[in-house]
Amino acid sequence: MRPKLKNKDGYFKFSIPRFITLTAHLMFLLPAMMTLAGCKSGVTNFSGDNSFQFLEKQCSFGPRNPGSEGYKSCRNYLIETLDNFADTVFTQPFQVTVDKDTFDLVNIIGRFQQESNNHTLLGAHWDTRPLADRDTNPELRQDPILGANDGASGVAVLLELARLFHESPPPIAVTIIFFDGEDLGKEGDPKSYARGSSYFADNLPFSTPENGIILDMVGDIDLNISIERNSYRQNPELVKALWKQAETLRLPAFKNWLGYAVYDDHVPLWEKAQIPAVDIIDFEYPNRSANFWHTHQDVPANCSPRSLWQVGTLLTHYIYNLETND
Repeated sequence: MRPKLKNKDGYFKFSIPRFITLTAHLMFLLPAMMTLAGCKSGVTNFSGDNSFQFLEKQCSFGPRNPGSEGYKSCRNYLIETLDNFADTVFTQPFQVTVDKDTFDLVNIIGRFQQESNNHTLLGAHWDTRPLADRDTNPELRQDPILGANDGASGVAVLLELARLFHESPPPIAVTIIFFDGEDLGKEGDPKSYARGSSYFADNLPFSTPENGIILDMVGDIDLNISIERNSYRQNPELVKALWKQAETLRLPAFKNWLGYAVYDDHVPLWEKAQIPAVDIIDFEYPNRSANFWHTHQDVPANCSPRSLWQVGTLLTHYIYNLETND
């Protein structure tokens, strides 16, 4: 995922076309009017431990960069696992050419409660970076990363949500998508990233969802999730509702201020298909003083079940508190 721009500490994580800005230090005030109701009784519990097992399972295949053996094994695992939970599962194959190499990629899609008119999309990318271009050891920078946080974490949360949706169907239609080709991009060219979401947005296989939520880099053991700026521009009401719900649930990872602007899978969803999606992402992995992003330190040991639990708990309450428009 994402290139460079210098700041006083060294480098930002994205190039100028990704609209990087410094994290705002002023608190971002949210209005009192929220679209979510209070937490209903009987909302099923999200398991951070189960989710972490899904993370570890993905990593057990090794790096999942397109074309690798780990990629092929993980693809089959994700299709089979999602098929155990979802009402309907299908794939969306496509091809991408990078530096004269052509890759066969695939978005993996699972649907729940399709008959409902109220429809939310939940997404995460499942591929991993084919090179560790941010590693401190130059000799290792051409090797693919394991991608425990940047690749496995968002998928792990969504797999556990899929399991919950199977046990207790959501009140609305939910589509879970594992996007491919998010991390094949080149630094300095933001639109060379997010290939799977871009292809999906150009080729919608069903009617346009009312909104979308993307998860990326949510397993950080030191999780701090500020409000991503493109998300607030695309769907401010959903951002307000989610962060207010996080405050109500006392989830300390969610910080009520504006952070980076990120070119992630939510951007092409909005620009190409008018799906007003938001991005839940902690880009400072693990913090401002160190960096594990796009390095060989992106491993399960630097991720946490509690971090996955916080994100999964928020989405569980958000989904199960929504009202159907049927």
